[in-house]
Amino acid sequence: MKSFLNGWIREFVRCRRYFSARCHLLAMLSLTLLTGGTLAAEDWPGWGGSRRDLVWRETGIVKRLPVSGELLPRVWSTPIGEGYAGPAVANGRVFVTDLAERKGNSGTARVLCLDAEDGTILWNHNYPVSYTVSYPAGPRSTPVIDSGRVYSIGAMGDMFCLSAVTGGVLWSKNFVKDFGTELPIWGMVASPLVLDEQLITLVGGSGGALVVSFDKETGEELWRALEDAEVGYAPPMLYTFDGIEQLIIWHPSAVSSLNPLNGETYWEVPFPVRVGLCIPTPRQVGNRLFVTSFYNGPLMIEVDGKNASVDWKGTSDSEVDTDGLHSIMPTPHVDQTHIYGVCSYGQLRCLETDSGKRVWDTLEATGKGRWWNAFIIPHEDRFFLHNEQGDLIIANLSPEGYEELSRAKLVEPTRVVRRRMTIWSHPAFAMKSVFARNDKEIVRVDLAAK
Repeated sequence: MKSFLNGWIREFVRCRRYFSARCHLLAMLSLTLLTGGTLAAEDWPGWGGSRRDLVWRETGIVKRLPVSGELLPRVWSTPIGEGYAGPAVANGRVFVTDLAERKGNSGTARVLCLDAEDGTILWNHNYPVSYTVSYPAGPRSTPVIDSGRVYSIGAMGDMFCLSAVTGGVLWSKNFVKDFGTELPIWGMVASPLVLDEQLITLVGGSGGALVVSFDKETGEELWRALEDAEVGYAPPMLYTFDGIEQLIIWHPSAVSSLNPLNGETYWEVPFPVRVGLCIPTPRQVGNRLFVTSFYNGPLMIEVDGKNASVDWKGTSDSEVDTDGLHSIMPTPHVDQTHIYGVCSYGQLRCLETDSGKRVWDTLEATGKGRWWNAFIIPHEDRFFLHNEQGDLIIANLSPEGYEELSRAKLVEPTRVVRRRMTIWSHPAFAMKSVFARNDKEIVRVDLAAK
């Protein structure tokens, strides 16, 4: 009898979630029709886009930018406050976070929802925040949009699940109060991962709660895993090796692979990084996994089912005397033969995937300086690069070198870092447009081929 009841309850819960998901789908379909969006276009509903791999897949995009060296013409521009988090675009709406009404290290953190067609702010959710972390200038984590919900994590560990339609709070957590999290130096950064009914994110809590899985509908904790003295910043990633789905968590002491259903550890490769600087997204290429850190350089891991070992790694732990790729923030592009990424002092570099040997480097896309960076977004047979000076560049990257095709100003850099003006927010690519922000505005620029 007990077995029968348990089975009935599981079926009831499954059906409830099924119909709930369908209700959310209908709500978002209605929202799409009302806002004039289109389901045919590929959205950018969170960190890395629809497939979380930082690739822009829409077709019908310009081969060269409409102006050269000048400010790109905007579809719209909307004033916002400070923040490092990039925007997300889904169902005809744009979601971005900022810090408003700042006084010293305190202010009002906000989650904003804008109409993607004209930039009108449709709703905002705000909450007070007082920063104790370095660079106290707004949220860092890109919101995630899924099934009619917005998931947002603030720099101080405030996590909200909001209605994408109204902005109403569905559930919330505070990592410090609820999990005993000791915040990392630069705050909570990693964008959460949605997997079926789970929302998986870095928490950094006590009691083995470095990573926690929540029920995405209710916020109920489903499982927790891993322990580390520091939290780290790289987002959780889901990859498949030898037919086995694996949740990859790169944290300051190791790269770990977990069973995404229950948090069980499959394998772990020690890789202690200085100052907890595991930031760029881990990249899969075949049966290998690549990561790169500012001080400690590159690491290539060979994965064999539920086992893994070091394929090759850099030998330098210096940010200056580098022997491979020492990225601070930008995620490299990795394919079967070559790796393209931005090193510690702004050098755009090409490495051999099999060995890590450097093929070439250049400062043409960026400039030279500590922490100088540019984001790399593949599109068809070329790349879009967005550097910290606010330039948008179309270029060819190949083993033969860097070939710049077109460059224009996307947004102005607004933050002073090491006596230069910068912008460190990753743009979103959707609706045949690029959506970008600085500390003063968020803009949409049309990049559809005419």
